[in-house]
Amino acid sequence: MSSSFSDPSGIDNPSGGSAFSSVLNTWTTRRRLLQAAAALPLIGLAAGCATSGGRRDSGAVTFAPVSASVEDRVLVPAGYSATPLYRWGDAIGSAQGMPAFKSDAGNTADEQALQAGMHHDGMHFFPLPFGSDNPVRGLLAINHEYSDDGLLHAGGMDPWNAAKVRKSQAAHGVSVIEIELRNGAWSVVRPSAYARRVTATTPMRIAGPAAGHASMRTVADPAGTMVLGTINNCANGYTPWGTYLTCEENWNGYFANAGTITPEQRRYGVTAAGAGYRWHEYDSRFDAAANPNEPNRFGWVVEIDPFDPAAQPVKRTALGRIKHEGAALALTADGRVVYYMGDDQQFEYIYKFVSRDAFNKSDRAANRDLLDHGTLYVARFSADGSGEWLELVQGKNGLTADKGFATQ
Repeated sequence: MSSSFSDPSGIDNPSGGSAFSSVLNTWTTRRRLLQAAAALPLIGLAAGCATSGGRRDSGAVTFAPVSASVEDRVLVPAGYSATPLYRWGDAIGSAQGMPAFKSDAGNTADEQALQAGMHHDGMHFFPLPFGSDNPVRGLLAINHEYSDDGLLHAGGMDPWNAAKVRKSQAAHGVSVIEIELRNGAWSVVRPSAYARRVTATTPMRIAGPAAGHASMRTVADPAGTMVLGTINNCANGYTPWGTYLTCEENWNGYFANAGTITPEQRRYGVTAAGAGYRWHEYDSRFDAAANPNEPNRFGWVVEIDPFDPAAQPVKRTALGRIKHEGAALALTADGRVVYYMGDDQQFEYIYKFVSRDAFNKSDRAANRDLLDHGTLYVARFSADGSGEWLELVQGKNGLTADKGFATQ
């Protein structure tokens, strides 16, 4: 890709090199890794120094390649070992309880809300204590993207009922667990004061320019400032002040609309039947015909403080509403934060957000609302691979009231 990419903010290259090329290359590599990891439990991989296997020289790691295989087991190079660290159904280690996993799918929704959710995806390690670079103890925030309801429930989805909807919702979201390296192996610390589950029913604040907008208001939330839950948490990001960013990706599949599907809902794949989760049958929030604004409350980047289990998650609407695939961080020379984001819907776009204010290194609390103020840009490519960043600011670039854009 050409590195010729103009930027009206003057910070197209905040961290050196071809910013656009490096971000896209990182996404491509990371997405393939996550696709492989999502099919497995979270794995702790330990490198050995066996003469026939891996060795490390001056930080470099070498190993004998693993042949392609269709065996139903994890294969690693000679000299290495793989052990499960945090599997679906493992207790998070909360003081509220540590329910054991039931192999007959007999765990309740309340128990699932204290256990690892399904289908691990994006994750980030936060060293403990806060502000340290401790490599052997910290908090791991992990996305749980979707549920396999055939495995989650006794009898699968037959019969389908409200209790199974609640359990499916509890298997979504995010885990925060404490982990520690002990005697060369990683393990989950239980109990832990930090252990926490965020699910599809956790109350969350809506912040930024869309907070309180008419399109965000529902009968249950007439102010349009509070929403229950996060769903389809795929890739992720983090902030320099130690919070986790979880990205809501294919939110459309949870909604069904047997009435009139709006052009925006059609663009993002909302259908009359939904994608098979069937939540709308027992949770009317996901019936988009009955609650047409509820879909608007998903598709955001959600900020979670892993160091404070009591802190309410926040949907940061200044970063845009799309099928978010990641939030890759960069810093400008003057300390503002930049996030590069992709839209996982077909034929959609690549975005970046640049904060208005600089990150405050000495006062963590001062960054609490940093992601609510800034400029969102969309990338426009030319045929030769060059392009430009276009500001998505009301009143500019055709985003005017007469075209339907009355406010930011």
